Amino acid sequence: MSIRARVAARWPKNIPLQIIPKTDWAGQRPTYQDAQPALIDGALRRAQQRPSGNWYVFAASTDVRGDRPFGTRVGGVEIVAWRDQQGGLRVGPAACPHLGADLATGKVQCGGLICPWHGLRLEGGREFGWKPLPAFDDGVLVWVRLDRVGQEAPLDAPVIPARPEGARLAAVTRLEGVCEPSDVIANRLDPWHGAWFHPYSFTQLEVLSAPPADADEDADRFLVAVTFRMGRVGVPVIAEFTAPEPRTIVMRIVDGEGAGSVVETHATPMGAGPDGRPRTAVIEAVVAQSDRTGFRYSLRAAPLITPVMRVAATRLWRDDLAYAERRFALRDNGSQ
Repeated sequence: MSIRARVAARWPKNIPLQIIPKTDWAGQRPTYQDAQPALIDGALRRAQQRPSGNWYVFAASTDVRGDRPFGTRVGGVEIVAWRDQQGGLRVGPAACPHLGADLATGKVQCGGLICPWHGLRLEGGREFGWKPLPAFDDGVLVWVRLDRVGQEAPLDAPVIPARPEGARLAAVTRLEGVCEPSDVIANRLDPWHGAWFHPYSFTQLEVLSAPPADADEDADRFLVAVTFRMGRVGVPVIAEFTAPEPRTIVMRIVDGEGAGSVVETHATPMGAGPDGRPRTAVIEAVVAQSDRTGFRYSLRAAPLITPVMRVAATRLWRDDLAYAERRFALRDNGSQ
């Protein structure tokens, strides 16, 4: 028996980290027959039919502060966000109503946003022809409602997935790609690529069930057994993937270490780039919990842990954006 096998045999079973047996990447069972394009496209089509109420995630809650404005684009619309003196979220068009200056380059003072060109001050309400946009802060992410972009029946609040309550760690990562939101969502509706495309993070992946073509709301999910890899050790879990609205995929751990923890992937259209091709922001929130006693102590180290969580998510999404961008490029070339 090898040293690794002897260590694995004596490894305590109550420890969530398990020794990963050595495997050959090319020796994995191929998954292309299971990853049927029609199945993935069907799940994507059903997701796109769900209402969003015209709400779009545009940043982490911590990105919007009371000492400076935050600017971005959503659906081709330039927006600016800041916080008032009570910490309330203020969002509206980024163009100053006076001469069109970019308000994201202004300053926030005493809860008001001051234009850098001529000093026009906005308090966040309707004034000087400037009209605020409906906004929502869920404690992890911030949302804006753009009815002209979404063109759906508006909802009073965004569709927010259930998250862990109580003690938790949250980290938000943002990347941008040349693709459409549907390409990002399609990537997440293909769990079969995980161990092949991301062998540094996933191993021993098996799709336990996939939604049928006529799936109803309760059955429209992918159930996956997977081991999250950290070098030669890993954490085996069972996770479900669901799409609560057109631009969101939620991975929730339903069994194993950290049960109840979620990874929310939000795909926000930004509008066309300088080359005329669409840009999409991937904004991913990892909200982790654990029943283990030591987890509460780890919260004290959150400033050290959350950057590591963001680095791991960034590495994954650099690869997955290549998947999404390739999907878009093939479709775009086919239309020319």
